Amino acid sequence: MGHLTRRHAMGLMGGAAALPLLGAPALTDTKTTVGALRFTSHAPSFVAYERGYFTDEGLDVEFRFFEAAQPMAVAIASQDADYGVTAISGGLISLAEKGAAKVIAGALQEEQGIDGQMILASNAAYEAGLTDPSQLDGRTFAVTQAGSSFHYMGSKIAEAEGVEVSFKPLQKVGAIIGALKSGQVDAWSIVPHIAKPLVAGGAVRKIGMIADYLPGYQTTTVFTSANSAENERARTEAFLRAFARGADDFNAALVDKTAGDDAAGEMVELVHKYVYPDRPLEEAAPSIVNGAMRINKGAALNMGSVTDQVEWFKAEGLIKDSITAETLVDPSYVALI
Repeated sequence: MGHLTRRHAMGLMGGAAALPLLGAPALTDTKTTVGALRFTSHAPSFVAYERGYFTDEGLDVEFRFFEAAQPMAVAIASQDADYGVTAISGGLISLAEKGAAKVIAGALQEEQGIDGQMILASNAAYEAGLTDPSQLDGRTFAVTQAGSSFHYMGSKIAEAEGVEVSFKPLQKVGAIIGALKSGQVDAWSIVPHIAKPLVAGGAVRKIGMIADYLPGYQTTTVFTSANSAENERARTEAFLRAFARGADDFNAALVDKTAGDDAAGEMVELVHKYVYPDRPLEEAAPSIVNGAMRINKGAALNMGSVTDQVEWFKAEGLIKDSITAETLVDPSYVALI
């Protein structure tokens, strides 16, 4: 299997930014709305809420749930919600370029040796020889939209392997799953809580891991409105401190598994209040555990990865050439190394 060059890989892993977690400001019952998806990857916010970390910071938090990342980004840019977690997309960069949104920290990150996003093939394509990403030449790769994180990942795989793929936009994850199962598309990449059950059920085949191609890939980021980043510093720092505590608990319980079996069970129960709440706990638990990817310690941000993503968007003609990583990121919340 071909991978990125060592120089390119180090560029993605380098530039990690450490969040300066300062002493808590004197906030009291400050109303704060947190945008979220019902995904395990949003667990640090759920943990911070359930364990009182937001309260400790003087924040009175309520959640606003969304069905997709883009509506959440629009809501936060317009200040209908205050903070959220999402992948870097053309839409988010466009909002930042217009002065409406800013990335302030990191969240989900790919790490070799930790369960992460899988590269999948349809059964039909696998049986026809697509058993490894190096054999993607001439194949179709499913994405939601042009400029999505799926598009970025697929492009980077193709670049590393020196192959040409055809991207097929299908708008929704459910539509992609159906198309992959029926062999209408050949390949896709997706987070483990969706990939693992599909593979285990025999619906698709696993042919690789995203971490092998994008080590340190900053999958999701914490973001807010430009106004909150600039004018609500005390609240924003308070939110990030609480979020980072939630991430530490989550990583210890379900990623590093250093907190013990009881803590892991408690974490699954906590997350289940928000993720798959319509399913019985015993049915939801495997999907929650499967979705446990690394959340950056201290809400650190991998600027090497952010820069690589922004440069890819420019190369694809999806954003203006004048846009840089600094257009997207507020450096005052993360020390850029």
